Amino acid sequence: MSVNACAALVERSDPDRFRAVMAAPVAARPVLFVLYAFNVEVTRAPWVTKEAMIAEMRLQWWRDALEEIGAGGTVRKHEVVDALAAVLDPEAAASLDALVMARRWDVYSDAFEDPAHLDEYIDATSGNLMWTAARLLGGADEAAVRNYAYGVGIANLLRAVPDLEERGRKPLVDGTTDGVRNLAAVALDRLQKGDAPKAVKLAGFQAKHTLRQIIAHPERVAEGRLDMGPLRQAATLAWMALGR
Repeated sequence: MSVNACAALVERSDPDRFRAVMAAPVAARPVLFVLYAFNVEVTRAPWVTKEAMIAEMRLQWWRDALEEIGAGGTVRKHEVVDALAAVLDPEAAASLDALVMARRWDVYSDAFEDPAHLDEYIDATSGNLMWTAARLLGGADEAAVRNYAYGVGIANLLRAVPDLEERGRKPLVDGTTDGVRNLAAVALDRLQKGDAPKAVKLAGFQAKHTLRQIIAHPERVAEGRLDMGPLRQAATLAWMALGR
């Protein structure tokens, strides 16, 4: 039942990843639903309160849960934690702990220090999530997965820029037209060099289209005009699911 609860959470809170999981092989879905439900919980933790200390405590709660899972002993009762305990090994728990730590940046309004800091954040969040999924499902090259995940993470970040700025955050190191275009170009290059198991790769079904839009029209980042139409989304997802 905890996997079903995770699927319902992803469907409500992360519909793009929900559709990606539903296009994945059936055997991979339980692992993906559990990981993406965890990601929903951690991603929203910094935003449910304006009190930084409370947000930090929420993230620490997830770190403590992952420590319990990694130790292999008794874990706290929670639908997502129960499901995580059934699929994670100590290495996966440590990888997700680094993801939670990186999400502390979301609590505050500080800018990234430099491009390397932004890269570290994307690798710890998008990279660790996708690599954990790929490793648990088997048959993946870590460098290739992390390259692909970087492209997906940057595409997701650039789509979120208007919302993040409205919330008082500073998501871009260089928000100029050239800076945005160059970031998208680097991300697209890494996306195309990267790879992942199909079940994991599907979560990035919008990334290539998004990055190509930004390279051609970087002003759309600030305007928030980067979404694919529903028909194109469905066609792209189906094309990728068929292995094209």
